[in-house]
Amino acid sequence: MNRIAFFSIPAWGHTNPTVEVVRQLTAQGHQVRYYSFAAFREKLEAAGAEVICCDGAIPPAPKNLDKKLGRDFAALVEMAADTTLALEEQVCRELEDFRPDVIVSDSVCFWGKLFAGKLGIPYVCSTTTFAFNQYSARLMKPRAGEMLWSLLGIPRISRKMALLRQHGYQVEKVTDLLQNDNETNTIVYTSRAFQPMAETFSERYVFVGPSLPERNEPLPRKTRPLVYVSLGTVMHDRKQFCRNCVTALKDMDVDAVLSVGTAENLSALGTLPQSIQAAERVDQLSVLRRADVFLTHCGMNSASEAIWYGVPTVLDPQQSEETAVADRMEELGMGLRLPSENPKDIEEALQKVLSDASFRQETRRIAQSFRAAGGAPKAAEWILSCCKSFLL
Repeated sequence: MNRIAFFSIPAWGHTNPTVEVVRQLTAQGHQVRYYSFAAFREKLEAAGAEVICCDGAIPPAPKNLDKKLGRDFAALVEMAADTTLALEEQVCRELEDFRPDVIVSDSVCFWGKLFAGKLGIPYVCSTTTFAFNQYSARLMKPRAGEMLWSLLGIPRISRKMALLRQHGYQVEKVTDLLQNDNETNTIVYTSRAFQPMAETFSERYVFVGPSLPERNEPLPRKTRPLVYVSLGTVMHDRKQFCRNCVTALKDMDVDAVLSVGTAENLSALGTLPQSIQAAERVDQLSVLRRADVFLTHCGMNSASEAIWYGVPTVLDPQQSEETAVADRMEELGMGLRLPSENPKDIEEALQKVLSDASFRQETRRIAQSFRAAGGAPKAAEWILSCCKSFLL
């Protein structure tokens, strides 16, 4: 039996891909301890993990989080450093007692990586976005506002990096936190066919495809195409966008499901026509199994789930990371970029993707590479191969 410690940030998009991996490991008799947060406890415990909640260590969310998220990189570094130091005494003591054979940490859960380095424990990076190195980093095209945030944040980043060094963490520059080299064992939850610049990544990067549970329930019959609209679980202040979608959809010969994120967005829609359903949250996998087109913000998990079920997309990225995903989907012919969020452009983009079979054909081609990649069993196998007992 091996002992494995997982770390992730408080985000569904970074936690969900690991759940089935945890289930694979615990089903094989391995012991998994997961440093996570209260919102994810039930799901992780159901997969067999022992969950340690770290909620008290995360600094309070800054004001205007929706506007800063993905733009204020210095805030991310500050949060990571503060969380590392808040958890340091407790977690390092617990890890020395637990004696994990390997630490698996999300690529932006920097404290897991830092603890592994400080304690000399083998480290596996869990990457729920595209894999990130000096070459693929060029695809992350910052917008003007993001560039300004980055420049203004340099002094703040420098102070936090110096503080981490004072506590014994070997981080000379911020890229020591951000990117892996070709010697780092890394799980990537996509396929090499979808990964941009895949040829620049060594064999230490294992591309396992999305880690999704099987859904075998019968599909309901439908008489019209189904449009699914969601902009994810983070960017919530989207009342006008939601109203524009309703305006675009109400006269189309389709049925539609809208996942709008908040009660405020939902109430802003008023009374809806019978053909349109809206909710704060929906069972996305269930909807995607029967959808014909997906208007998405291009978060990596949402994009991967759409591809898995062969659903072509209308692409409306909100952040630079999402822009990189949208660029790749557009490049591969799986989706169409939304030129603006006005109702006319929304309707025209949806109609074009629905009427052009090539979008679905290309999506299904990449879906085949996902299903051939190995999924959660492959990820679990890779983690076990990195354990200390295998390395001795």
